[in-house]
Amino acid sequence: MGIVPIEEALAAAQERGLDLVMIAPKAKPPVCKTMDYGKFRFEQAKREKEARRKQHVVEVKEVRMTPGIDTHDFEVKQRHAARFLSDGNKVKVSVRFRGRAITHPSIGEQLLLRFSEGLNDVADVEKAPKLEGRNMSVYLAPKNIKDAK
Repeated sequence: MGIVPIEEALAAAQERGLDLVMIAPKAKPPVCKTMDYGKFRFEQAKREKEARRKQHVVEVKEVRMTPGIDTHDFEVKQRHAARFLSDGNKVKVSVRFRGRAITHPSIGEQLLLRFSEGLNDVADVEKAPKLEGRNMSVYLAPKNIKDAK
């Protein structure tokens, strides 16, 4: 419509049964648009609801082990972690030291490194092995999430 006085713009909007919506109030002169504001808000809410429905929340799943874990148990834990990663979740792998086992944290670190190397094709190491109290943990993230970022 071009530059029009406010009264004239309001009259034109009311004549069509629409609302006069200010788009850029700080511009000189302010920019307005005629639209059905109720319909606009409804469609906007509908789009947001649809986006929330399609959104996948990434959870952090945890796999716990001890330094003396046997090979079969280790492989089972690895398969569980691989399934979590294929579902798109992150995995926290932790080794819990009990009793005197805390005096040999290198065993736990080797275990975690071996675990993450076994999942190299489906996961990336997000945080390297770190000792926190009596637990040493490593965080793994699925490869496809990292590639998408």
